[in-house]
Amino acid sequence: MSTIIAPAEKTEVVPEPITPWKPSQKTKSVSIIVFLASLFLSAAIVLLTGLAGIDGFGLALFCVVIVVTTVRNLRSNQKSRKDAFVGVFVASAAMLAFFPWMSIFASVIVKGVRGLQPNFLVENMQFTTPDDELNMGGAAHAVIGSMLMVSIAAAITLPLGILSGVYLTEIRGRLTFLVRFVVQSMSGVPSIVAGLFVYTTFVDYTSKFSGMAGALALAVLMLPTVARTAEEVLKLVPDDLRSASYALGARQWRTSLMVVLPTVRSGLMTAAILGVARVIGETAPLLLTSLSNNSFIFNPLGGPIGSLPTYIFGLLQIGTENSINRAWTGSLVLLILVLVLFTTARYVGGKDKR
Repeated sequence: MSTIIAPAEKTEVVPEPITPWKPSQKTKSVSIIVFLASLFLSAAIVLLTGLAGIDGFGLALFCVVIVVTTVRNLRSNQKSRKDAFVGVFVASAAMLAFFPWMSIFASVIVKGVRGLQPNFLVENMQFTTPDDELNMGGAAHAVIGSMLMVSIAAAITLPLGILSGVYLTEIRGRLTFLVRFVVQSMSGVPSIVAGLFVYTTFVDYTSKFSGMAGALALAVLMLPTVARTAEEVLKLVPDDLRSASYALGARQWRTSLMVVLPTVRSGLMTAAILGVARVIGETAPLLLTSLSNNSFIFNPLGGPIGSLPTYIFGLLQIGTENSINRAWTGSLVLLILVLVLFTTARYVGGKDKR
């Protein structure tokens, strides 16, 4: 009795793509070892020479990497040597551009976290001197004052800035050139000039400093940023959407309101955040409009009001150890506020998935 053997099934072999440009695992391991050796060698150079600090370490590391790259590519061809040197210089330029920001951020965190205690966010400086211990007093009054003035400035600026962008991109009337010229001119106005303008027009008229005056000064500085960003964002809307809306019988105002603006909602939220980030740390205009205060003020027309920039500025002028620590903590809180505002705006702007 014969046995029938079924033919073996053919297995399809899928060829893998060749990627000769990717370094092998051995090359990656050697590069990591060489980089770690360069770090240790740079640290040794800093200890044995007159170089000091992180700047000296960065300079030593740059020189060591250049030498090591030269030695490793002596036997390579000209193209490989050029590629290696260009890679080193590009990476060094990126680190050079990134390092100052990281240095500022790290300094604010390290020096500001000393005074970041629960009392700092709930108490004011009404009955506390700047030289008292860090567990006494706080900057809650400055946080409230800053948020109050920034909120009023945003309530004034956002509608005007968005309407300016809509006029420049959708309406395109006879005054387009004039509006764009004014917006671009306002972008170059120094902050102290904006404060002086509000001082002569509002503070002199009301005969007192107030949070409203500070909010108006911030609004002057915030408006061009919001208007220009809104204009650039609205230019990204495809003309096909506008044409489709017009084909359905919608008028221009309805197309702008119901089609164009919802399409770039996240971009408009970004414009708002850029405007807030532009003004939340301004000090010069507030010195001429809202001054400062050590107690809680909730009325924007109730007289001088505290803010985080003036709080930091005043403590740095005193110059004692605890006052400087409080100033660093105020700077850290200011950065945290900007981060919270940015995160909230990104969440709100990207919530609609349509």
